[in-house]
Amino acid sequence: MTTPRESFFPSNAMTQWRPLRAVTLALLLGAGVLAAAGADAQVTPGSKRFDKSSPQAIYHDFCSVCHGDKGDGKSRAQGSFVRPPRDFTAPESKNLPRDFMVAIVRDGKPGTAMVGWKTQLNDQQIGLVVDYIRTAFMGLPAATPGASAPKPASAAPVAVGAGADMGAPFPKALKGDATKGRDFYMKNCATCHGTLGDGKGPRAYFINPKPRNFLEPGPRAGFNRPFLFEATARGRLGTEMPAWNKVLSNQEIANVAEFVFQAFIAPEGGKQAAKPR
Repeated sequence: MTTPRESFFPSNAMTQWRPLRAVTLALLLGAGVLAAAGADAQVTPGSKRFDKSSPQAIYHDFCSVCHGDKGDGKSRAQGSFVRPPRDFTAPESKNLPRDFMVAIVRDGKPGTAMVGWKTQLNDQQIGLVVDYIRTAFMGLPAATPGASAPKPASAAPVAVGAGADMGAPFPKALKGDATKGRDFYMKNCATCHGTLGDGKGPRAYFINPKPRNFLEPGPRAGFNRPFLFEATARGRLGTEMPAWNKVLSNQEIANVAEFVFQAFIAPEGGKQAAKPR
């Protein structure tokens, strides 16, 4: 006999509504995270926890519910997302340019549960929390206001000042061949990322989260050669982007990264450079 609950909720309802459940859970956890802290951590509007000039408070109130108190993505909400929250403590996170991170916090990240906080935080507050994440979890040196940010010792130069160093070379003194990289991209990458780099390849419709759109402001501001090389070589956790270092040489990876950089990222690139022959 079918109960009223079963008739109202079909057997596959929870599967169909899983994305909505994940977002709802994240919102509920975000709203209740302060209450869960306990009576000894009671919060008032004048307390430091609501002080948006404190990067620790900003991270706690806006970010920790998904990314975890330690920035490792191990939060109470982690199991509810199709794509896991970013683990800022992972070695590959050191290659995230500061300007790219600022853009993500401000505008959100399409295809993920990461929302933009520009209606809640101003530019200064966004910069504060990004710098806190970079120093506290990513192990990068603190940036001096008005000066160039120190470069990570464990990777090729990635960021200078508020933006990425778009002149940074490939690691291992590699020189990419964009012509060879173009051939590989069109045969292997365009099915997801599209021939124009807009993330609208023929397979994109079936992929969640969606393939990277290289034409968005964030990638164009922060995806330099070292970042593209690393992402191509190691793949991206929580996505269908594979680790190409299993089948390609470092030179072949540099070639395809160079094509992507010239065609879609660099100012001198553009749609014409990516047009199929």
